[in-house]
Amino acid sequence: MAEITMSAVKALREKTGAGMMDCKSALTEAAGNEEQAVEILRKKGIATAGKKAGRTTAEGAVGSYIHMGGKVGVLVEVNCESDFVARGEEFQQLVKDVAMHIAATDPRYLNREEVQASELDKEREILLEQLKNDPKNANKPEDVLNKIIEGRLNKFYEENVLLDQPFVKDPSRTISELVAEKISSIKENISVRRFTRFKMGEGIEKKQDDFAAEVASMIG
Repeated sequence: MAEITMSAVKALREKTGAGMMDCKSALTEAAGNEEQAVEILRKKGIATAGKKAGRTTAEGAVGSYIHMGGKVGVLVEVNCESDFVARGEEFQQLVKDVAMHIAATDPRYLNREEVQASELDKEREILLEQLKNDPKNANKPEDVLNKIIEGRLNKFYEENVLLDQPFVKDPSRTISELVAEKISSIKENISVRRFTRFKMGEGIEKKQDDFAAEVASMIG
């Protein structure tokens, strides 16, 4: 397989308007062939989405999802360009799907930009120690280890960043790709703006009754 260079990724981004990670993924899938990568992005709706990315999304809807008999609840704001689209069935279904996904996966961040650099540095530090303690990687040069670490950080994003997470109803595509497909279908820019997830009792320290101590105090 041909090496996917940064210049190739940038060239594809300029050609399609898609995000850097989407371009790199498409080029990897296409074994470095730019035309095939463009086709892959178009099939996923990402190339079209990139062209619409700069358009203002001031309309939309706040959706909710309640799960486990009221034990978990989600509010999510998804924006689009017009009130007409916001009221449409396809857009409303997207809002419901994203809210349900958040309830199921509990993402910590909306996008990669929200992840603090200090947290990524800590994650890299942990991964580096893990690699050094692995006999298979212990003698590898540090630059090789760093490349492995950057690859493994994708797993961190998949677990913690909403837009990078595989969609629970169809893990073959991410939430970002799901949104991109709707942009292509609806013909308007769409963005997930913010979300909040509530879990009953989260953050409350529950009192632990010491039965033995209670009995002892009664006897005394």
